[in-house]
Amino acid sequence: MAVADSLDILKPPLKWAGGKRWQVRHLQPLWAPHAHRRLVEPFCGGLAVALGLQPTRALLNDANPHLINFYRWLQKGLRIDWAMVNDEAAFYAARDRFNTLLATGKSGTKEAAGLFYYLNRTGYNGLCRFNSKGRFNVPFGRYRTIGYTTDFRPYRDALAHWTFTLGDVAQVPIEPDDFVYADPPYDVDFTHYSTGGFGWEDQERTAELLSRHRGPVILVNQATPRIERLYRSFGFAVSHLDAPRRISCNGDRTPAREVIATRHL
Repeated sequence: MAVADSLDILKPPLKWAGGKRWQVRHLQPLWAPHAHRRLVEPFCGGLAVALGLQPTRALLNDANPHLINFYRWLQKGLRIDWAMVNDEAAFYAARDRFNTLLATGKSGTKEAAGLFYYLNRTGYNGLCRFNSKGRFNVPFGRYRTIGYTTDFRPYRDALAHWTFTLGDVAQVPIEPDDFVYADPPYDVDFTHYSTGGFGWEDQERTAELLSRHRGPVILVNQATPRIERLYRSFGFAVSHLDAPRRISCNGDRTPAREVIATRHL
């Protein structure tokens, strides 16, 4: 990937389960009148929304420390100077090395960021999963071909005025004038992405917390009856979107129904 002059060609650098790039065309008309505001994402995930909306200022948070470490190295112009290959033995060797770095307190290094990217691109379905001991345990992905990026300098300018933070949604320092886009984990038990998981109580406190924000808020989640009841109970206006289903254990690609809940727009 060559260094580019234009930021509008940048794509999310990671293969991310549940990526929201498809949402950008729906979000753009909602964001445009507020583009002077700071964009805040308590669950920034694969970065598709921020890269798509291209805010001047952004506060992007996630509970996954390895994801945030990778983004912070992107801000420094990350370059990977070792050969990445779509090979099973190489993948498991890299996974072992990554887990060694985690176990020895070196999870914030450039090497860890590069390995995280390689494991993400080469592992099964772009999953990010850890076992009870905190070890990355996603298996080899078996793709025919993979296009790896080694030079991430184009992202350095795009991310220059964005702040990345690590923590729970309640710890995100949201200001009254911020535009908040929140994409919590789906309404299912979600326990392997980060320490502590994300259950129904977390869904409730996220909705309650964001309902108190005085600025514009967009909440997106799986369209389940209790999610719709929850968001309506806090005064959000609820509508729906059909999400493309890219990851399915049984091959089903039927569009998945999602809720888009808004306040103060």
